[in-house]
Amino acid sequence: MIRLADTPLIATERLVLRAPQAGDWPAWRDFATSERARWIGGPMVEPGQAWRAFGHIVGHWVLRGFGSFVVTDRDSGAPLGSVGPWFPDGWPEHELGWTLWTAEAEGRGIAHEAALATRDFAARELGWTSAVSYILPGNTRSAALAERLGAQRDPDAAHPGKEPCLVYRHPMGAAA
Repeated sequence: MIRLADTPLIATERLVLRAPQAGDWPAWRDFATSERARWIGGPMVEPGQAWRAFGHIVGHWVLRGFGSFVVTDRDSGAPLGSVGPWFPDGWPEHELGWTLWTAEAEGRGIAHEAALATRDFAARELGWTSAVSYILPGNTRSAALAERLGAQRDPDAAHPGKEPCLVYRHPMGAAA
């Protein structure tokens, strides 16, 4: 199996964050085609739509040299979601994004733990001095996580796409 080379690993107390691998596809597909994906443009029900979205995640690493880490359980290696730095072409700012792929991963602080680790990575390794999270109105769980991470609403910030979204600006560097 071919893997992305030279991609970092981040280990936390309970998690290992790594670049996406082919073996993550079934977990991603199940997430992307479910109602859980409604906050990222899903559910993706048209043939190939979830596949192309997964390819976008993998390709971001190749094109930018960084991307969303797949969050895995440190003990089992099971993929739980994706979290990390994101900056597709046309995005107005660097983003810190997250998705948990199963309901079982929610409510355990996994997204918080992974987001803190990847925000630190973005500041330390990528040199980011600013990052935002783009959150659709109504996604109260993501908004609550952004606030728990110390991010504050920035109503004047630009956002990608035509649909309205909330922009949360993260504290970066030593203050974070």
